[in-house]
Amino acid sequence: MNTGRTAGFTLLEILVALVVLGFLMVGLSQGVRFGLTAWGMQERLINQRGDLDAVDRALRQLVARMDPGTRADPPRVAGTQAEFAFTAALPSVADGGSADMLLTVDPAHRFVLRWLPHLHARRTTPPPPPRVETLLEGVGRVRFAYWRPSAAGGGWVGAWDGKSLPGLVRIQIVFPEGDRRHWPDIVAAPLRTGPDR
Repeated sequence: MNTGRTAGFTLLEILVALVVLGFLMVGLSQGVRFGLTAWGMQERLINQRGDLDAVDRALRQLVARMDPGTRADPPRVAGTQAEFAFTAALPSVADGGSADMLLTVDPAHRFVLRWLPHLHARRTTPPPPPRVETLLEGVGRVRFAYWRPSAAGGGWVGAWDGKSLPGLVRIQIVFPEGDRRHWPDIVAAPLRTGPDR
């Protein structure tokens, strides 16, 4: 029995199939776009966290290497809430060389380490300009606090006098308003507690 109709798709069926295919392509492209955006955001967060991890390790190492001084040459440690100056052994120098260091935030909102090689004698010439290492960019401010041990247990103070090493150093990195980065306070302890030589 032949009805005169040949096998195939009608124009309406082809149009419906194209509309369904179009919806699938739109959904697929939106999914790919979302995936690429999420991937880019995750990569940026990992890079930012990696920078903060590196700064965290560097600061802990610097504080741990603070020079406690000797009876004849007391430690050179002085700090306020905005900056912290100290002498510490350089990790890359095998003979125990040390440097006078200053941690602060500069006017360009960079958390920087300024340092000069430490001389155990009085300078007869003007010091060379300090070397400046940028630890972290886009920092609003840094707050330092110092643990002063006492017979009653001790407490945090906002300034340090330089006659001895603090028991602990707390470093709080504060990012500008609107910056999504956040990092917990860094608390580090000098490995050597005072002059015994």
